[in-house]
Amino acid sequence: MFNLVRTTARATAARFFSNSPTMQAPTVAVVLSGSGVYDGSEIHEASAALVSLTRAGAEVVCYAPHAPQLHVIDHTKGAPMEGESRNVLVESARIARGNVKPLAELSSATADAVFFPGGFGAAKNLSDFAVKGADMSVASEVERVIKDFHGAKKPIGLCCIAPVIAAKVLGSSGVTLTLGKADDGSGKWPYAGSIDAAKSFGANAVEKGVNEVAVDEANRVVTTPAYMYEGKFHEIHDGVAKAINSLLSLIKS
Repeated sequence: MFNLVRTTARATAARFFSNSPTMQAPTVAVVLSGSGVYDGSEIHEASAALVSLTRAGAEVVCYAPHAPQLHVIDHTKGAPMEGESRNVLVESARIARGNVKPLAELSSATADAVFFPGGFGAAKNLSDFAVKGADMSVASEVERVIKDFHGAKKPIGLCCIAPVIAAKVLGSSGVTLTLGKADDGSGKWPYAGSIDAAKSFGANAVEKGVNEVAVDEANRVVTTPAYMYEGKFHEIHDGVAKAINSLLSLIKS
């Protein structure tokens, strides 16, 4: 039975990556920022990405900074927990089921593409956007990874608030990305201010719905709003799945 399942998975990968009869299933790095929407990776976005990647036959390797979180949030209250300290790598292992490597080990030589789920961890642990807004800086290892993959012309995917990191690092390249839509008064787009920040970095921030994807073929960057929109679980999952499919398509192109 196990051999049948494994054979089926290999056949699926072969069908998806069929440009060349010798093409191997790609390896995609997923960069996590902790575990939990308010102080780490948004778990549903990360899960949607991991599911979509392995369903398509890709090999996945998770990475995270080996560094302390900005702070620890009590998710039942949305408030910091005094006296608590957690490590981003250790917390990310909860999502990766223990299989996570230090971000320092990631380079464009070890993966065919990289994907960054959102969550406040992207704005607190991978960057300081949550604290400094448009005056933000990006963690040195994160900036190195993005520049490395961009320079190697390998695809970069990001969702939710994570695209603001690409805007900061690749803004001078005129990168096109999405952080969702402007506030329309519905309360569904509570983080629309990030769009102005991205534009201030030189990025071409385009408006996309939760089920849409922005693909910058020149810079090989794929983005989708995810929880920048106050949507339902399946809406977020479906949008992230579309982004992953677009990311994998760029690997083949």
